Amino acid sequence: MTNAVSPPVRPRAAVILAAGQGTRMKSPTPKVLHRIGGRTLLDHAIDTAQTLGCERIVVVVGVHSPAVGEHVRQRLGEGATVLQDPPLGTGHAVLAARDALADFDGDVVVTYADCPLLTAAVVEPLFALRGGSSRGGGADVAVLGFEAANPVGYGRLIMAPGHVLLRIVEEKDADETVKQVKHCNSGVLAADRATLFDLLAQVGNDNAKGEYYLTDVVGLAHERELATRAAFAPEPAVQGVNSQAELAAAEAVWQAARRQALLVEGVTMPAPDTVHLSWDTRLAAGVTVEPFVVFGPGVSVASGAVIKAFSHVEGAAVGEGALIGPYARLRPGAEIGPEAHIGNFVEVKKVKVGAGAKANHLSYLGDGSIGAKANIGAGTIFCNYDGFEKFETHVGEGAFIGSNTALVAPVRVGDGAMTGSGSVITRDVAAGALAVARAPQSDKPGWADRFRALKLAKRGKA
Repeated sequence: MTNAVSPPVRPRAAVILAAGQGTRMKSPTPKVLHRIGGRTLLDHAIDTAQTLGCERIVVVVGVHSPAVGEHVRQRLGEGATVLQDPPLGTGHAVLAARDALADFDGDVVVTYADCPLLTAAVVEPLFALRGGSSRGGGADVAVLGFEAANPVGYGRLIMAPGHVLLRIVEEKDADETVKQVKHCNSGVLAADRATLFDLLAQVGNDNAKGEYYLTDVVGLAHERELATRAAFAPEPAVQGVNSQAELAAAEAVWQAARRQALLVEGVTMPAPDTVHLSWDTRLAAGVTVEPFVVFGPGVSVASGAVIKAFSHVEGAAVGEGALIGPYARLRPGAEIGPEAHIGNFVEVKKVKVGAGAKANHLSYLGDGSIGAKANIGAGTIFCNYDGFEKFETHVGEGAFIGSNTALVAPVRVGDGAMTGSGSVITRDVAAGALAVARAPQSDKPGWADRFRALKLAKRGKA
């Protein structure tokens, strides 16, 4: 979820740091490819840069995670990544992007691929401090800080009145007085491109970790009598993800914010804390979502629709006034028309369901279409797969499919046609016809009584 900001006055570029190894995640998946709201941490960072109006985005990656670079190239194209090898600190990482931005004239913002809650609206004040110009009046270097409830582990911002930033001191280099400061460094920084890389070229590694710190550009800027300022953000907005526990905590914050936004927009959720959303979930005003519903990516729900409890919806579109669930599953490609009903334990995949059609109980509907006002009886199966290929089933308008019907694709049931319960339909059914495909019933008089007596006699002997 990103927030729109004003169009930039000066050209903007972003350098996104994504070269960390993420060992604390203890996962074969690279840290920045883990997901919040169904979207990778890295994509959240790219979304923020794009919403800020950054016309150039460079992602710094490491040799240990080739999948990260490939992910970036698939989204942003060739040339969007630079390699930091070996990893020698944040300043060294940003410096790796120098050649990629050598022809860029404008402001550069440095952000992090593991900060999924950092929105454009939170970063925008840095550009306001910059003043929108490379000529006087604004900050030459603008840093985003926050006031930490527990500052342990963070670099501290040493401030003077007027949001003037004097220097940044890393935790391992701080004395006891500095450690009492609660103004902390988020790591996000904005500066003119030429100024930023000129300062970075002067950064040394004479510190407790032997690394080249991005934060040292503040002290270097002061030595040159350049203006440095800080803006402040809420602590949750700048929190990084370094472990599975922090990933879950960030997910909870993201979900809570998105649910609150939907409530404000007119979506009814009696138990919002039980509803799980994705980054692109679109619920119109007037939608009702009952408890324990999961929305995967790619869902839109029109006004008046009701998603009943314990349903799972992914890659699907739900029309106005439709009723889904409880315990329904809509898979990618499901298109549910206005006033249609998809009931309990019904699974729909890549089927277009017409207006007012109903499938209320225990069915699998995969690949095909269902016409308006058709009725799908309980236990109906679209047999769409022969072990090698998928085939389609099409049910016409007003058709009635009897309970426990197997429709073996490819097959069509015409408008107004009916199938007898328990039928296996392998051929097209003409409009208005009745199709019955099942073995004739055979009755054996007295058989049940004789069977029961025999069993009881055996039990008595035992």
